[in-house]
Amino acid sequence: MLSEHELEKYDRQIMIKGFGEEGQGKLKRAKVFIAGAGGLGCPISIYLAVAGVGKITIVDHDKVAVSNLNRQILHWDRDVERRKVESAKEKLEGLNPGIQIEGIEETITEGNVSELVDDHDLIVDAMDNVLTRYLLNRTALQKNIPLFHGAVYGFEGRATTIIPGETPCLRCLYREAPPLAKVPVVGVAPAVIGCIQATEVIKYIVGIGELLAGRLLIYDGLSLKFMEVKVGKNPDCQDCGHTVGYIKRV
Repeated sequence: MLSEHELEKYDRQIMIKGFGEEGQGKLKRAKVFIAGAGGLGCPISIYLAVAGVGKITIVDHDKVAVSNLNRQILHWDRDVERRKVESAKEKLEGLNPGIQIEGIEETITEGNVSELVDDHDLIVDAMDNVLTRYLLNRTALQKNIPLFHGAVYGFEGRATTIIPGETPCLRCLYREAPPLAKVPVVGVAPAVIGCIQATEVIKYIVGIGELLAGRLLIYDGLSLKFMEVKVGKNPDCQDCGHTVGYIKRV
């Protein structure tokens, strides 16, 4: 049940056609796992928190660095050298004290990912390396949990939603992991992509709209254009039984 305070707090989104009190109740009961408290994880968690998602778990092993501050908007100058999950938890609890925020200071590995993700309804990929993304992808497939992917580079970004058993998986999209490297990025790029990921999460929980399922949305901030491509399934994928996906422009 929603309290009078919650009904007033979320009044504007409850007004949306197809959303209503039932949709808000679904958000309140939802448990979302966010992998990463960086450039993508910050806007994702902010907008899920203020939307009223009942439990948000953020996992990250890093400390805040000065070079993070151009894009990781939950972390401020005063937080430099502080654990990112502590910094994020504090700010998110300030934004919405009526929900549960859990910050876990760990590196996501093959040995702990299953336990970390347990008891969550959705996985949000806010990572900055493909190897960990592959691990999240396999875990999502094994547990039949939807995975919401986003990535950024410079002024560009991309997002897609993976529904196990229905859509191509992340490994269908990314055949091989590129070499680890420092990635250029301006803060507005993860802001845009993170908000898209949060939008997809909200839509999935509430059961409204059309998801980016089987579709890759590509954002080019320099030309301010969006392009959509369809991602196909093939049977030889080493993670989901589909092969490396092909991309066909819609």
